[in-house]
Amino acid sequence: MGEGGTIVREEVGAGQGKFPALSHAPFRWFWGAQIISLIGTWTQNVGQAWLVLQLTNSPFLLGLVSALQFLPMLLFSLHAGVWIDRLPKRRILLMTQTTLMILAFALTILVASGQLRYWMLLVMASILGIANTVDVPARQAFIIELVGREHLTNAIALNSAIFNAARLVGPAVAGTIMGLWGATWCFLINGLSFVGVILVLALLPSIPRGDKRLVSAERPVWPEIIEGLHYIRQTPVIFVTMLTVAVLSTIAMNFNVLVPVMAKMDFHQEVQGYGFLMSAMGFGALMGALTVVWFSGQGPQKVLLGAGTVGLGVFSILLGGQNTYGGAALMLVFMGWSMLVFAASANSLIQMTVDNRLRGRVMSVYSLVFGGMAPVGSLYAGTLSHVWLARKTFAFSGLLVLVFLVALFLGRRRLGLVQARLPRPTK
Repeated sequence: MGEGGTIVREEVGAGQGKFPALSHAPFRWFWGAQIISLIGTWTQNVGQAWLVLQLTNSPFLLGLVSALQFLPMLLFSLHAGVWIDRLPKRRILLMTQTTLMILAFALTILVASGQLRYWMLLVMASILGIANTVDVPARQAFIIELVGREHLTNAIALNSAIFNAARLVGPAVAGTIMGLWGATWCFLINGLSFVGVILVLALLPSIPRGDKRLVSAERPVWPEIIEGLHYIRQTPVIFVTMLTVAVLSTIAMNFNVLVPVMAKMDFHQEVQGYGFLMSAMGFGALMGALTVVWFSGQGPQKVLLGAGTVGLGVFSILLGGQNTYGGAALMLVFMGWSMLVFAASANSLIQMTVDNRLRGRVMSVYSLVFGGMAPVGSLYAGTLSHVWLARKTFAFSGLLVLVFLVALFLGRRRLGLVQARLPRPTK
């Protein structure tokens, strides 16, 4: 910290072993603050899902809440990307993080007072989705302003590591808290967890790589959206990566719907059992993040991307065949690893390839296909698990993933992947 309470922009020696991104002081502070915030976010996610099941006892209605939470991404991500390219990303994040904090405190009050109703959760989920539609791609695009292109892959891997450390810790914390004191504290903890991130964003100095407009605010929005989409379509590596993310996020990564349903209805567990399953997946995801960190100095890895993609299909099928709670937890560890390796490798590949002038628009499309397809995926998972239960839905989804991968392999020449080369880290 420097004079006047601002965070000093210092750069420690260029390579700190496997964590060179941490040599950038602003990234260290932002990264550290996010650790607490993400634990709070996962605590709320678990508390909200269990609360919906308690109120409704319906997998479909749980899927509907999740669908509404991600629907704004489906509708507004492309517009959000244009404004992220136009405006300073730090100011955008200050607004979105403050909004998310207010929503968490509002849920705290509603649950504590006993006034919460299912329709209120639908409204709150929609508002949360609007805030995240801007917040998620803005955070993705903000990273390069903190570390530069040279350490971007490492920074993305480190962000993935804390996201999934939070996925490991948050559900365990939520399960314990709900068992002892109820869901109110899950939402209160999340609200308080935003304070650190907001303070760090407020105290960061001007960022040489950012805090400037990359796109003229006078230009119409739609031509800029079309420019971004055209760039994606004409860049085979980005286009195929986006397509794969869209398919897998829709059919293979509906954990927020299927895991609580599997815990409650397949294995007849209480909230602590649900929290343990989420923590098992979080542990696997953390191991996946560390795997990506280890190889991050070499840039995005085609082998890791392939391993994560195939793993999601194979382990989803194997999970569907488990008849014991312990076996399901073990398969979730492998699925967590596969999901993280796939998602972090895809994110790194896109960010290392994209033209910086189009970064906000391209990352908004990434957010669209990664999270914006969740309304479709949630309704898909909620409907099938209502009919088949969760394990059969997992198995069917894994089979669809493998079919998609075979089709992608057969069409690789037509998609231009044979000539494409992965980018390398550069300064």
